[in-house]
Amino acid sequence: MDNQLNVLARKAGFNSALRHFKVVTEYVGRVSKGANLADILNEYLDSGRVSRHQVKPIVTALLVDKFDYVYKSHNLGRIVDDVSAITETVSKWSKLDIVCVFHHPHTGVFVINPKRDDHWEGALPLGKDELFVVYVGAARGEEVKPGVLREAADDFASLMDGARVRGKKAYVSERRSAIESQPATPPRPSAAPSAEKSSTATESVSAAPAQAAPSVPKRRARMTARIPVLVSNELFHNGNVEAWKKIIESYKGKYDGLDVLIWYENERINDINALFKWGKVKHGTPIMISVVGDDPKDVSKLRRYLYEGASPRFEAFLHGGADRTLELF
Repeated sequence: MDNQLNVLARKAGFNSALRHFKVVTEYVGRVSKGANLADILNEYLDSGRVSRHQVKPIVTALLVDKFDYVYKSHNLGRIVDDVSAITETVSKWSKLDIVCVFHHPHTGVFVINPKRDDHWEGALPLGKDELFVVYVGAARGEEVKPGVLREAADDFASLMDGARVRGKKAYVSERRSAIESQPATPPRPSAAPSAEKSSTATESVSAAPAQAAPSVPKRRARMTARIPVLVSNELFHNGNVEAWKKIIESYKGKYDGLDVLIWYENERINDINALFKWGKVKHGTPIMISVVGDDPKDVSKLRRYLYEGASPRFEAFLHGGADRTLELF
């Protein structure tokens, strides 16, 4: 039987595990006070204090084992490129705390608070049949029965598949609604500080050491919108395929860490050769592309080259040896 603690036998593994445990312990306190775990994780991911491979064990340890959230795994029944209706609906479920973990096959794991528009940006568009797991628990200070949590998880999956879900009283906090409906009390005007206090405060501010500039957060991997490339050759045949391979190889060689994804008729194409089999793609048909990575560059230039590669002028990209990478970018 393998010793599952072997990773702790070396200093590097022990220190890595210790840092992970400290982070999880800190999260317990913040989630107990009502913070959404997706908000915390994205904050730490952007600052580099947490790696993306830590997301799944943290979510499971806290939301499932510690706080007893109900969870549901679901494969998308459609392509999702607009979540405005989803966000609008879920933001009204004030009695519930929701975290969605989306497993993207190319950019990795995304952890999303579905009530926030900005959390969706890097993950969109979501592909059909791709996996997400939704975790639903009671918001701080609320009591929600497990059956209601399971129903909410099912409703969220239905929303993701494009269904309309009616508002349910069991999801809405009466206490929070009452607080929100009360008129805000204007703050009392404070007395103007005396000249003596003002000068003292000014001196203390000027005497304070200058703070270091905040570090620039790391950018999250994102996917560009799908861009159509029109086929102008009579048929997208083997020559066009080879031209596209050369163009994409050149792009990825220039921008390490960026990838080019291809779709045809809402189907993800993993092998470009499949596009010319049986005369599948003909003149006037669009092929969709997207670029995935931290900071996509030269996307319009890539599109122009791919358009030429899908035209009768594809031979311009086939010069040179088979192992030679073109310098197009």
